[in-house]
Amino acid sequence: MDTVNNVKSPRRRISTTVAGITGMLFLAGCATNAPQDTWQAKGPNAQIISDLQWIVFPIAGVVGVLVFAFAAYTMLKYRDKGQPIPTQGHGKPIAEIILTIIPALILTVVGVFTFRAIFDLAKTEDTEMIINVTGQQWWWEYDYPVQTELGIKSPIISSGQLVMPVGTKVLLRETSRDVIHSYWIPALNGKKDAVPGRIHLLRLEADKPGIYAGQCTEFCGLSHANMRMEAVALSKEDFAKWVAGQQKAYTSPADGTLAKEGETVFLNQCVRCHQVNGLNKADGTPAIAAPDENVYSGAAPNLSHLMSRNTFAGAIFDLLRKNCRADVWNAKSEEFGAKYLAGVSESCLNQTDLRAWLRNAPAMKPMYADPAKLTKTGGKYRGMPNLGLTEDDIDKLVAYLLTLK
Repeated sequence: MDTVNNVKSPRRRISTTVAGITGMLFLAGCATNAPQDTWQAKGPNAQIISDLQWIVFPIAGVVGVLVFAFAAYTMLKYRDKGQPIPTQGHGKPIAEIILTIIPALILTVVGVFTFRAIFDLAKTEDTEMIINVTGQQWWWEYDYPVQTELGIKSPIISSGQLVMPVGTKVLLRETSRDVIHSYWIPALNGKKDAVPGRIHLLRLEADKPGIYAGQCTEFCGLSHANMRMEAVALSKEDFAKWVAGQQKAYTSPADGTLAKEGETVFLNQCVRCHQVNGLNKADGTPAIAAPDENVYSGAAPNLSHLMSRNTFAGAIFDLLRKNCRADVWNAKSEEFGAKYLAGVSESCLNQTDLRAWLRNAPAMKPMYADPAKLTKTGGKYRGMPNLGLTEDDIDKLVAYLLTLK
């Protein structure tokens, strides 16, 4: 009896281990809040990928189960118990031919559907809008060239959130200023690398208004995990309003206000890297940023109309407080446009994170912005440095930034 129990015990342990691993894998896929779920397609391009997954995954799953089951059976049945070596199967043509033909047929089926999906996703001749997307450590820039049919009469430059009209085939022209990045918003399409010196094309289209989250998927340095992006889909009418808002002329804060003092702080501290279109110096000349003199990649986010966005610092921090942010994210389709276009008000501003960022940005997001490490970047900052602002300066800057809508 003891011998029988000893023989069965390893089997029980193996069965328990397999059941435990299977259970953990199953539970790992049960997420209630998964904005980057590849199985939740929100546009025709992502739907092509989702449809392909439903073909490939079941086939791969069946093959995987059979292989693991056969391997487990073989290891248990033929484990070393001092028995003679089993008869070897080498040299049996029928078995070898069958085990060659079956995988070939499986791969042929998978290949046909995969190639069809790849070619469908590669189509660009039907796109209706162009957005230039540039990646750098560690944020994304969006450049909307003149497209009069969409109301874009002068270029629009933004960051963090890509804004697009619903039901429109948008062509992204991707590149990078430094290292290889990869643009991926799973609800709208697969990922596409952004490579220095090259232009890679990616097509996006959203079925309905909303915010769709994404992530850089090519390791790109210290803050790779903090390089995020969001696509904001608006109805065509709301998109036209957004375009009009982005092209509004700059309005300087009224004299004698805290925001006006913040404008002066911005001119003294921030305009070295950050551009605000229409901002003038005290002598009336345009304030032109020169990030190429200070930043390794030669660019910093354009802060014109900053408060029309929901995020900052490479989309890892929200400009809206948690409850206000949730109100926009969870808005019904018919209400989303109005709530998003409302921008960031003083009552909804996430002052905690914004002030902490202005106080010491490198402490909020890992970057090579420490002066002691500038030799690694050719004497230029990679990321936003600690500007050494006083709390009084921060109060003024926050007041000023709130006017950039």
